[in-house]
Amino acid sequence: MKYQTKKRALLLLADGTIFHGKSVGGKEGTSFGEVCFNTGMTGYQEIFTDPSYFGQLMVTTNAHIGNYGTNAEEVESDSVKIAGLICKNFSYDYSRPDADMGLLQFLENNNTLAISDVDTRALVSYIRDNGAMNAVISTEVDQVERLKEVLLEMPSMKGLELASKVSTKEAYFVGDENATYKVSALDIGIKKNILRNLAKRDCYIKVFPYDTSFKEMSEWNPDGYFISNGPGDPEPLKSAIKTAKDIIESNMPLFGICLGHQVIALANGVSTYKMHNGHRGINHPVMNLLNGKGEITSQNHGFAIDREETENHPELEITHVHLNDHTVAGLRMKNKDVFSVQYHPEASPGPHDAEYLFDQFIELIQNSTIEKTEV
Repeated sequence: MKYQTKKRALLLLADGTIFHGKSVGGKEGTSFGEVCFNTGMTGYQEIFTDPSYFGQLMVTTNAHIGNYGTNAEEVESDSVKIAGLICKNFSYDYSRPDADMGLLQFLENNNTLAISDVDTRALVSYIRDNGAMNAVISTEVDQVERLKEVLLEMPSMKGLELASKVSTKEAYFVGDENATYKVSALDIGIKKNILRNLAKRDCYIKVFPYDTSFKEMSEWNPDGYFISNGPGDPEPLKSAIKTAKDIIESNMPLFGICLGHQVIALANGVSTYKMHNGHRGINHPVMNLLNGKGEITSQNHGFAIDREETENHPELEITHVHLNDHTVAGLRMKNKDVFSVQYHPEASPGPHDAEYLFDQFIELIQNSTIEKTEV
């Protein structure tokens, strides 16, 4: 169904700046979050369902959103996780043979507010200059002063713990129970495609809630451990950091992605910081310092680890750097089977540039298993 009339809508930033637009369709009202942008030309459905985006108002820089509809198999979690969508042109009609519904219906089914007809080029330029900040999108265009008051009361993403909002409430299993390897995964916002990548490498995975202790994760007697991606500030995740420390002390293989990468850094005493506007897109260039090869990567993070502290840490080695701003994109421990990356190898925008990281994890598990057998 194509909506012939659209209600006026607005985006109000925390500094008082207003961008005008129109409501996309059925849902009206107001939604708050931290505004950020993603430069991906495709993959909007995966972005919207990625738990790492929980609590964020998503600006899509691609001019057309919704043109290929949605497919039930192309989700990263069981629901839309963004707080709202801001785009330039919203496509009510879609043309893809294997789409099962339009994006409008998908968003309405998930009770997600979206606005279009926004000058997203000007908006992204503004965010790049002034940084990510809290914001509100609303069809209540005559309530600007009230919206400003409510917006002032919103907590900053700095210091905000959000993993508990998206993590599983109970442990569950993924993969073939007769698989060769067993992996205990700490869910602090895990994406489904990460689990698929582990399962297709002959892993049986048990996924645990965000606050699970190492003792409980180890009782399943896994061959290796994984700490997932997720939303919010990593520093408040005290239980996850403690679990990471205990895994490291156990000398078991450990792999972390995105927020998991930051948790592993914090477990080693390396601090994190909130970035000016973060990295969000599917064409971020990364250099693998171990082999000198470049990788085209998918990234989604608003926090990073301190590079100087990492370089000066006696037990850590930087393995990957982001070529745009030289932030740490990967690390490993020198005397442990522990490594992590700040980007998403399962997203495969390269398309296969970073998939080797899953194979690397399996190799660590294999070598660890051999050593145990020999002992």
